[in-house]
Amino acid sequence: MGLTRRKRPCAPRPRRFSRRSRLLRAALSDAGHGKATEIFALEAILGRIEKFSRNRDPDNYSWTVFGAPEDASGPWGFRVEGHHVSLNFAFAAGGEAVTPSFLGANPARVPSGPLEGQRVLGAQEDLARELVRGFAPAHRARAIIGTRSLGDIVTGPGRGDALRTPVGLAIGEMDAPHRSLAERLLDEFVRNLRTELAEAQRARIREAGLEAIHFAWAGPLEPGRAHYFRMHGPRLLIEHDNTQNDANHVHSVWRDPTRDMGLDILAEHYKSGHHGAP
Repeated sequence: MGLTRRKRPCAPRPRRFSRRSRLLRAALSDAGHGKATEIFALEAILGRIEKFSRNRDPDNYSWTVFGAPEDASGPWGFRVEGHHVSLNFAFAAGGEAVTPSFLGANPARVPSGPLEGQRVLGAQEDLARELVRGFAPAHRARAIIGTRSLGDIVTGPGRGDALRTPVGLAIGEMDAPHRSLAERLLDEFVRNLRTELAEAQRARIREAGLEAIHFAWAGPLEPGRAHYFRMHGPRLLIEHDNTQNDANHVHSVWRDPTRDMGLDILAEHYKSGHHGAP
């Protein structure tokens, strides 16, 4: 079953919002739920910035449920799709799939109004910048793969297999403080999940080899400049880009190449008509 998108912007209906919130909480932690709902709310802010509010609706998201959530013995899942949110979950007796996961934010930093300064996805950017700026020169040279941002997510529309070999600096080569910081950056994505789901993902990542995960950065190191970073390992691919709109528009993707639910989420994002060419 699914809920179709609204055709005209208006305030979300309380009962519908409550149902959707409960569905999100089946998979997301308080932190993840907060990020998702704040991204929904950014649509209204973006509408005011663009002076085209009819095209920006915080309620304009598609919610699809597969199977019967109330049947604990059977498989089920759900998907949330819309501007800057694509969340995909499948649950079965043998395990779960919690990726691909796409979160974006425009504006990445709210420029004015009651929420001035809000940065929904700011923590992941700050941790990554702190990590790369703290490396010794030799390690920083290996971690930086370009002096300019790559411009968007690399594994974007039609490029799902574009990244096969990790590049950058492996966590196993970092000293203890930087390794700890890299793990905090990784967990900024994983902790979006409900506790038991997050623990399962942490276990999978450790089993596959935490030390084999590579961190890479492209672009200047100063805040407010266009940049890109990546964490890439055997069962993990995280990409973050903040290039568009004068580096105030974030795209971020978390994928498990061995276990994704199976959807080219950035392609769907662009097909929704919210952008021009990638």
